[in-house]
Amino acid sequence: MSCNEIGAASVNGINTEQAMLIKGLAKTFLERAEETPNRLFARTVDGAQITFAALSDAADAMIGWLADAGVRPGDKVAVMTRNSPATLALIHGLLRSGMIWVPVNPSLVGEGLAHAIRLVDAAVVVCDPEVHDTIANCVVQPRLGILTLVNSALPERPDSSPLFDVPPPDALASIMFTSGTTGASKGVRVTQKMLEIATWGVEQVAMIQPGDNLYMWEPFYHVGGAQVIVLPILHDVTLTIADRFSASRFWQDVTKSGCTHIHHLGGILQILLKQPPSPYERAHKVRVAWGGGCAAAAWKPFEERFGVTITECYGMTEASSIGAVNTQRVVGAIGKPLPWFQIRVQDETGRTLGAGEGRGEIVISSSVPGAIFAGYHNAPDATANALRSDGYYTGDAGSWGEDGLLRFHGRLTDSVRCKGENVSAFEVESVANRHPDIEESAMVGVPAEIGESDILLFVRLQEGATPDGDAIHLWLESRLAPYQRPRFIVFLDEFPKTPSQRVRKHMLPVDPAGRWERPRTKAKADTV
Repeated sequence: MSCNEIGAASVNGINTEQAMLIKGLAKTFLERAEETPNRLFARTVDGAQITFAALSDAADAMIGWLADAGVRPGDKVAVMTRNSPATLALIHGLLRSGMIWVPVNPSLVGEGLAHAIRLVDAAVVVCDPEVHDTIANCVVQPRLGILTLVNSALPERPDSSPLFDVPPPDALASIMFTSGTTGASKGVRVTQKMLEIATWGVEQVAMIQPGDNLYMWEPFYHVGGAQVIVLPILHDVTLTIADRFSASRFWQDVTKSGCTHIHHLGGILQILLKQPPSPYERAHKVRVAWGGGCAAAAWKPFEERFGVTITECYGMTEASSIGAVNTQRVVGAIGKPLPWFQIRVQDETGRTLGAGEGRGEIVISSSVPGAIFAGYHNAPDATANALRSDGYYTGDAGSWGEDGLLRFHGRLTDSVRCKGENVSAFEVESVANRHPDIEESAMVGVPAEIGESDILLFVRLQEGATPDGDAIHLWLESRLAPYQRPRFIVFLDEFPKTPSQRVRKHMLPVDPAGRWERPRTKAKADTV
């Protein structure tokens, strides 16, 4: 099979036929809880242990709690809680009962929150206490009201639980919101089967072995967390759960918990690299750092400093989370398709591109029915644009290398036309983030006085660093082409983020007051 449209025959011994043996998450969980009740499902970083039996009983308690509030199978339950044993039980109760889990970032406010509740017609919102007033003051309210999850611990086994049918694999399990970095989020309709396929993807990219212990900092309300919190049902692993990402305590947590795996998303690896040395950063048992978005410049330094193996993957919520894995560990590549997917790169004319033939849109198709989503919730136009007869059009730019591996070049829409050239935000940010004083950056386009757009670079500095636009521009000058260099630089203390730690660029401030501007000579000013 040529790399014009590649579908792997097998990865790590798993082939397409094996991947099609879908067991059913809810049914398999019940079987595990009955057969091995004392088997460890997860633990918290504080050492609290969660067995299959305890989690199963707690899930039943959550089903009863929701049912008492009037929630029934098929109703949408928006969940705005941070990682905790209680949230874990709540989610598994939803998956078991046929109630639809709608993960929502607890930090959402205003129109973003109203959009989420309105889009899915939420029956209830389940939230942490500190979020209650924000929801109560929202202009859109859930039909049956707000339920507050007061206790973060597992609830006890109920005296009785509603007898709802266990959902089949093809049943809708969740509506997960896309990152929404450039506009309103869309709701991806995720089935039980898609979540199950996602666990097989995790097994491949993370090179899972029996008995592994995965450190889980990622939010449950992101697909990166969703695919992991169901992983122990189908694979012989346990989880160590943190309530959130903390760079300062990261290596201490994974060391004391005996974790074998860590997950990276967005700029997590770069953030960890910029932390001061810690006695824990080499005392751990971590073998693999798996995930997506590893900057090429961070790959080797991270492995050398922390003594772990990085594996990279690529995927979308719409295609069961993980579509390609870089088991070859070629820096800068995102690998080859998993056995149940085919991937091609297509130019604007519809021509399929081969190795060395340039960049185009990444399109994913599958030989396994149900591996790709059936559509966005209540968004027929967006569904028609993305889902076509020949596959799912991701909106991502990619290319095939001569080595047969796929490369990722950012979102097709996340670029700026500057001085007659298309400038990829992904490429500019990757360079800027290597600056020793820059924690992270985000590039956007702003209207130019003459021509198309100018480049504005938002920067969040390392703690203790001094904002100095002149020094940063001088550093970038030797590393970026003239058309890629920022005209403006704005320093921010914090970036608005998605659950996967991507910057929400449409929420960045548009007021130009106080921004640094690149000095221009009169000659340059006359020609720009």
